Amino acid sequence: MLLAADGDLDAALRFAESATAQHDRLPMPFSRARTQLRLGQLQRRHRRRDAAAATLREALATFERLDAPLWAARARTSLERADVQSARTSLLTASERRVAELVASGMTNRDVAGALFISVKTVEVNLTRIYRKLNIRSRAELGRRIDRLDA
Repeated sequence: MLLAADGDLDAALRFAESATAQHDRLPMPFSRARTQLRLGQLQRRHRRRDAAAATLREALATFERLDAPLWAARARTSLERADVQSARTSLLTASERRVAELVASGMTNRDVAGALFISVKTVEVNLTRIYRKLNIRSRAELGRRIDRLDA
């Protein structure tokens, strides 16, 4: 974690891979899953999304088997960011989806920006992409379309 925080992603990835191999020798599934979670995050940052998704799925399965819901939630969140298959089948990215849902609920761009801790300009850029992807031109259409996407 320290290597990654210092910006040395290559060394962090090598160390995490080595730590995972060491965990294979020990009967400590929780510690192994935590290491896999970090390894998956590093793989995603290295743009090795397929490897990251596989590693994160394994960590998630272990956390769920050990009944560790908070760690499972962290793994699930990382997996959503790394999972190439779901990204290909999904029309909107996760951030676009959050913006679209808040806008469709009637919030102004400024309110959405405040709720998501992003700039108003970022909301506008996301809305432009959302409108283009969904082939719509208004907030009213967005509201109707979000309801259909949820169904």
